[in-house]
Amino acid sequence: MNLKIAYIGLSLLMVIILIMIGFKVIDKTFTDKSTVRKKKGALVFGSVIWHIYVYVMASSGILDNFDFPPRFFLFLILPLFIFTGVFIYLNRNNSWIKNIPEDWLIFYQSFRLLIESIFVFSVAEGILNKEVTIEGYNYDMVFAFTAPLFGFVAYKKLLSRKVLVSWNYAGLLVIASIIFLFLSSVFNPQLFGSETMILPAAAVKYPYILVAGFLMPSAVFIHVLSIVQLSKNKAL
Repeated sequence: MNLKIAYIGLSLLMVIILIMIGFKVIDKTFTDKSTVRKKKGALVFGSVIWHIYVYVMASSGILDNFDFPPRFFLFLILPLFIFTGVFIYLNRNNSWIKNIPEDWLIFYQSFRLLIESIFVFSVAEGILNKEVTIEGYNYDMVFAFTAPLFGFVAYKKLLSRKVLVSWNYAGLLVIASIIFLFLSSVFNPQLFGSETMILPAAAVKYPYILVAGFLMPSAVFIHVLSIVQLSKNKAL
């Protein structure tokens, strides 16, 4: 398996899906053609610029420093978490959030099945340590298997939205545990019986850094967006 193609291909696929969702919602929310063009342009421009930024950061060697606090967290993960919080808070009452089909945001999390599968191959290639995958203590694949099921439930409106909100919170807790695993692999390897860092340095190289720089934060963004959307709507 060509891992570089897998990481880049999955990231490209998820960018396309997010842009398609964005375009659909923009068309449904706004009628002025100029406004529609501007918002679509901003969405595409922002996506491209961020990926260029991730590539530049990974290629520059800045992320190779694993001193505390970790630079891959400071320069990639943290800015996207802040963006998620600020952006969704400012837009929490806007009509475009209600115009997103609820099941789309649930189904989106299914991509984590693919990334966790790629992780397994990454261990064999020495890109990741097994502790951060399903072979170790990462159970994200188990959670990801529930995404198609809960997406179908959301589509058919078979359960209360409160249950779907709880599912989203569970997904965020799983992601938090994964971040803990990655950070522990660097700063507290004793938890895994090692005296030295067990996260391979290649993990912060491009395109493997796309996990921390885009894929994982996108899952967080969609979880938070789904929670806000479901909470704003009336219970079934």
